[in-house]
Amino acid sequence: MKPANRVQLITYPDSLGGNLAALRQLLGTTFSGLFPGGVHILPPYPSSGDRGFAPLDYGRIDPRFGTWEDIADIGATCGVMLDVMVNHMSRRSVQFQDVLNNGRQSPYADMFLTLDKIWPDGRPVQADIEKMFLRRPVPYSVFTAGDGTELKVWTTFGKTDPSEQIDLDVKSPLTRQYFRDIFERFRVHRVNMVRLDAIGYVIKKPGTSCFFVEPDIWEFMDWMAELADRLGIVLLPEVHAHYSIQYKLAQRGFWIYDFILPFIVLDALVSRSSGLLRRYLQNRPSNQFTMLDCHDGIPVKPDLDDLVDPRHARRVVDHCLARGANLSRVLSESHRSPDGFDVHQIRCTYYDALGRDDDAYLAARAIQLFTPGIPQIYYVGLLAGENDEAAVKERGDGREINRHNYTMEEIDAAVRRSVVQRLFRLIRFRNACEAFDGAFRVLETGDREIGLKWTKDDQSCVLHVDLDTCRTEVRFAQGAGKEERWVV
Repeated sequence: MKPANRVQLITYPDSLGGNLAALRQLLGTTFSGLFPGGVHILPPYPSSGDRGFAPLDYGRIDPRFGTWEDIADIGATCGVMLDVMVNHMSRRSVQFQDVLNNGRQSPYADMFLTLDKIWPDGRPVQADIEKMFLRRPVPYSVFTAGDGTELKVWTTFGKTDPSEQIDLDVKSPLTRQYFRDIFERFRVHRVNMVRLDAIGYVIKKPGTSCFFVEPDIWEFMDWMAELADRLGIVLLPEVHAHYSIQYKLAQRGFWIYDFILPFIVLDALVSRSSGLLRRYLQNRPSNQFTMLDCHDGIPVKPDLDDLVDPRHARRVVDHCLARGANLSRVLSESHRSPDGFDVHQIRCTYYDALGRDDDAYLAARAIQLFTPGIPQIYYVGLLAGENDEAAVKERGDGREINRHNYTMEEIDAAVRRSVVQRLFRLIRFRNACEAFDGAFRVLETGDREIGLKWTKDDQSCVLHVDLDTCRTEVRFAQGAGKEERWVV
């Protein structure tokens, strides 16, 4: 399946106006014409943690946000992407609570990955754990079932002990039926795209990193692809990994995230040098969803490993720290650089990362929109939002710096700003220009500038960015008519 080659929005269900009804209203008024490609609505389901990423029940929309009818209404006009956390579900879900109450006698027991499915005696082996790409100090949680038996269950993610996110056994027939039911419900409610969250972690195998374990992972991914194709749904696997893994996915026909672009664009604008960016744009797959910012952060490791020298990456990280960013770090020793560099993501709004410089920010967005792929604009980035330090202090989570919830009044005020109006014009141009469905090339330029060109039939459009001044110009031509030029 191929998504529409138009711009998409990423937002939480309550971040623009408070609920899905407000989002639907904005898409038809203030944001009209901006997102014909669709809306990625971050998890709107009832959840016990991680702002929706510990789902209780995919069959319901959290009533604080709205209803399935709201989702279907949005899907009818521009399409909808929703998440499926294929690696885990909430410990407070009906299924896992039944396991806690009834132990191995629960009809849902086989859905979950207990340690005896990994190690025959159910006892974790430290030598195996040391090889894993860990997201928490130990990859399992211990529970006591209602019958008094001890349950050790794999838990890749989670800030608490025991974790709120319980890993699924994706090889279980029960789990696969669970996924079929979710996808069928999505189709009924006009969800035409699904992001497979944390899919790289679904296979656990002793002696491996337990991350994107080949060839086992391909059987599951191919099964998911067959299910999605049958229902007319586009899949977007979410994998933070060495770029070679991403490229394998692309070669097998999957759409992938361009988690490399955000850092590379930021580096070009900070260092005033286009060399790394030009080389990257000439050698990347085109079947990618592009982004600059998201609900987590700007990816660094392992996404940039072997593409950017850690010493160079550290300079960009320090630049962002000076502008108020905070960091998430990799836990696994094996995924740190030899010099100890361990930054997983830079948590900061993209607007702040560029010093709240309107011209630099619009240059970054223009490069994103001219890069081959499906552009996604995160809602804070759409409104050129600034770091929300108060939310970080209030909630104790560094990611909250880029997760501000906007009231309708705040949206109205943001939209009146020049930087946002200029971005809106750029997005509408990207949606309307047919040349973006044609051929792409990186133009020969000096190191302190970047030029990108698209051509289809008699249409062409060219982007030129002066990295010294951040002056960004778009040139559009059709047939033998006069060329149109405008400064973004």
